[in-house]
Amino acid sequence: MSVDSGSVVRQEQVSAGAPQARPDGAMLSVRNLRVWFELRRFGFGRAGSVRAVDDVSFDLGHGEAIAVVGESGCGKSTLMKTILGLYQPTGGEVSFLGSVVGELGNLDLKQYRSRLGYVQQDPFGALPPFMTVRRILEEPLTINGVPAPERLPRIERAMDEVKLTPIQDYTEKFPHMLSGGQQQRVVIARAMILQPNLIVADEPVSMLDASVRVEILKLLRSLQESHNLAVIYITHDLSTVRYFSERIFVMYAGKLVEKAPVRSLLDNPRHPYTHALLAATVDPDAGNARTFREVPPGEPPSLVRPPSGCRFHPRCPHRIEGLCEVEVPPEFETNPNHLVACWLYR
Repeated sequence: MSVDSGSVVRQEQVSAGAPQARPDGAMLSVRNLRVWFELRRFGFGRAGSVRAVDDVSFDLGHGEAIAVVGESGCGKSTLMKTILGLYQPTGGEVSFLGSVVGELGNLDLKQYRSRLGYVQQDPFGALPPFMTVRRILEEPLTINGVPAPERLPRIERAMDEVKLTPIQDYTEKFPHMLSGGQQQRVVIARAMILQPNLIVADEPVSMLDASVRVEILKLLRSLQESHNLAVIYITHDLSTVRYFSERIFVMYAGKLVEKAPVRSLLDNPRHPYTHALLAATVDPDAGNARTFREVPPGEPPSLVRPPSGCRFHPRCPHRIEGLCEVEVPPEFETNPNHLVACWLYR
């Protein structure tokens, strides 16, 4: 990767750690979010903290689809479970339509969760094996007090939207009687059954056959457009995000290191870690069979004792000695709406 300061269209530093104003119209705002898990040794007290999410900020608009990309263990799923209200933040806040999620009481939190849908990675593990498809889809309606006469029409509508048709062929089936793609369609139908504002999809196609992945992504995209849904798509595969998202957030060791529109990031990646992710993406072109792709050596750092300064600096081939290992880089705007946390763009 070469860095030419003259090629940078706009270099505008965004201060790190300082509270940032929410733009008008943002449905979901995440501000300086930290989620740390305390470790304890039996009989020896506290043994440190796992800094799974560390000072993360972003906004999500109505009907917008974003992708959070990074390798396993970078904090993607912890970030999403905190947004869903399953984890309490250690610091910072998550707000939805102006309400801070961490301050909601039990009834308000239940209502908040009813406005979010969750599509899990493993469809078979996400479905109760002892329930039929009809009971699986009816359960969230029952919990949220939807009157009995309204339940069946809503179940049939959701099944029709996810293409589980003819409907009568599936309503009385158990999860083990369905294929992986059909199981994921049931999971998506359950996420849609309460007509949410936001869908969180945690690697929804990683456990499916390659022939089914495109169908599921197209289904999610069509539901997003027809219902004006906001979608957060979590993945480690950059090859799928261009077909699904408007913006990409690249996450490394608990921090967002690059945020940009999809085309801007894929055509002109800035952060060295983003370059490494793109280099590691499988390319089916036979002409690349003998092409050697160089990726940074080493392993992601421990989140119990993360490196000082930039967390990528121990693996970075372009680190600036005396700076990258000492100071945490703020975000620099290298192009309109293209933010990168890297001292190469200071």
